[in-house]
Amino acid sequence: MRVVVGADHRGYEMKDEIAAVLKRDGHEVLDVGTNSEESVDYPDYARTIGEALTDGRAERGVLVCGSGVGASIAANKIRGVRAALCHDTYSARQGVKHDDMNVLCLGSRVVGPELALELVRAFLGARLSGEERYRRRLNKVAEMEREGR
Repeated sequence: MRVVVGADHRGYEMKDEIAAVLKRDGHEVLDVGTNSEESVDYPDYARTIGEALTDGRAERGVLVCGSGVGASIAANKIRGVRAALCHDTYSARQGVKHDDMNVLCLGSRVVGPELALELVRAFLGARLSGEERYRRRLNKVAEMEREGR
């Protein structure tokens, strides 16, 4: 799978570890930075990840900041992005199966590196269910996005 990864200065170490493991697992990884502790703004990386998804360079994204909250809020402002902050594998999997989540947000100060990898693998291993009730709900979400309110 083509996966775009990005992080702010609080999440770059976790992002680097995730990217390395994904490459070893056979995924194509697009790393959009950042790569240091120099302070940067998470919305810039949310935008870059969203653009990689919407223009087809990636199928899924992983975005890391200190808490994961800001990353999730910013990523969801981008049309076509369905991002969620997950701390458990159930949510990471179900977010894809039922809600077509395409960006997993993580908080580097909230989850440890091993759990982060479990979450990413659950997220990437999941597929959209396609059941009518989930399609109906996703269509309503898409309508809300088109309306812009």
